[in-house]
Amino acid sequence: MKFTKNITLSLILILSAIGANAQDAKAKAILDELSAKTKAYTSIKATFSYTLENKDQKIKETQEGTITIKGNKYKLEIAKQEVICDGKAVYTIIKEAKEIQINNMPDANATDNINPANIFTMYEKGFKHKFDGEKTEGGKTFQIISLFPTEPKGKQYHTVKLYIDKAAKQVNKILVFSKDGNNYTYQVKTFTPNAPVEDKIFTYNAAQYPKFEVIDLRD
Repeated sequence: MKFTKNITLSLILILSAIGANAQDAKAKAILDELSAKTKAYTSIKATFSYTLENKDQKIKETQEGTITIKGNKYKLEIAKQEVICDGKAVYTIIKEAKEIQINNMPDANATDNINPANIFTMYEKGFKHKFDGEKTEGGKTFQIISLFPTEPKGKQYHTVKLYIDKAAKQVNKILVFSKDGNNYTYQVKTFTPNAPVEDKIFTYNAAQYPKFEVIDLRD
């Protein structure tokens, strides 16, 4: 009887492992296809909503934003802030405070850094992935993939969940689950690939911000 139970348990474990590997393979195939399509774009312009929610503290705040990406350059506008990355440095313009913070360009090889430049391709490095099935909303079918950092220690989040438009093969929604109880949702409203984008929009011009305090935080 004990022998039979052991066989049954071993079979369950084997089938579970096979199922997990199949899910991983399916998630990887979806992400590879998504990555290839996204990298083929010369530029991306998108509008989105950004929601911070903490159920324990009864906090839920939503802001609207726009982002333009071209290569490793981007321009982000959200909550009376403007962030410009020219490929070398990042300029955060806080209009209400009349303050400009200058930071180093994020490390392109970092696996723990979610930033505007890689928001549509952040899954490529530093994550394990799992296919969580499909869901239909508003007449569209979304493939859901959960991402888990391969080195969770020191990360501020434990899970990232992607909703991918199956037909368009585009990221529609990103959920980030933080260890401190905060959950972040990026909901894409409009997505325009290969839009004409002039490089000058990624250029920081100090003359446009007179009387702003400049704080240089670069190494």
